[in-house]
Amino acid sequence: MENRYGFGKSVALSFDQALAKVTAELQKEGFGVLTEIDVASTLKKKLDHNIPPYRILGACNPALAKRALTAEPSIGLLLPCNVVVRQDAAGTVQVEFLDPGMMGQMTSNPDVGPIGIEVREKLQRVMRAL
Repeated sequence: MENRYGFGKSVALSFDQALAKVTAELQKEGFGVLTEIDVASTLKKKLDHNIPPYRILGACNPALAKRALTAEPSIGLLLPCNVVVRQDAAGTVQVEFLDPGMMGQMTSNPDVGPIGIEVREKLQRVMRAL
C-alpha cells in the first residue's frame, strides 16, 4: 500500500501480534507510542457500529520531534507520526504509516524536509521488519 500520504503493507500476523511487533520495531528506531486510539471500540460505544479491529498509534521520536519543532514550531500540527494497525473485512491485518516526508512539501522551511525524510526512512525500516 502506498499513496500520497502514506505507505504500509499486509502482514502475516494476528492483529494483536502485529500491534506488539510494530510497537517493538518502533522502539528499535527510537519511537515511543504516546497515544493509542481504539477506533473500533469508539465506534461501537458512540454509534453502536461494528468494524474489525482498528488502532491508531501516535508514535514519537523525541530527538527528531525536537529538531522539527525547533525548525518550525507549528510543525506540531503534523505530530506525532500516525501508525494504523487494522484488520480488513477479509481478516487480513494491515500496518500503515503516515508519510512524514510530506512535511517538507507542506512548508517552505528548507530545514524541515530533511527531517521528514529521515523519519520516513526509520518508519520504512519498521515496516520492512514486520
